[in-house]
Amino acid sequence: MKLEDQLGALELSLDELLQAANTPFDTEPAAETGAAPQQAEAAADEKPMLNVSRPDRDAIEMSIGGQSVLLNPEGVSRLIEELSNARASMTVEQPGGLPPGWRFAATRNPTMATQKQSNGDRLLVLRHTGHGWVPFTFSPDTVIEMYAMLTKR
Repeated sequence: MKLEDQLGALELSLDELLQAANTPFDTEPAAETGAAPQQAEAAADEKPMLNVSRPDRDAIEMSIGGQSVLLNPEGVSRLIEELSNARASMTVEQPGGLPPGWRFAATRNPTMATQKQSNGDRLLVLRHTGHGWVPFTFSPDTVIEMYAMLTKR
């Protein structure tokens, strides 16, 4: 299967997962006991939960509301990119400081690229093993500040 076909299938699967997340669970017809309608109402009020599992070293399985999708490494990268772009545009910003207990996978000596922008800013792109290529733009003052921080003893 070509990469374009895989990405198309991934987008379709993600759309299905998102639709499932917004659709209440199907409930079985109520039995003729007085408790069944209450149980059916309680089940309908529950929101579908996202479940993420790792059935294989090179696969992630995501399930919402009974719908599942299996993602290969390329699909995971695409999902990370799409979620990152969406998160960056949300009005509630990421926390300003590091949250207590935050877990992370650090990349030692990442591959990097730089480029000078027309306004004098510098674009720095770092390759994280989990997030992929992550771009940052720095003003000249921030570049000087970063240099001071990195060379401080």
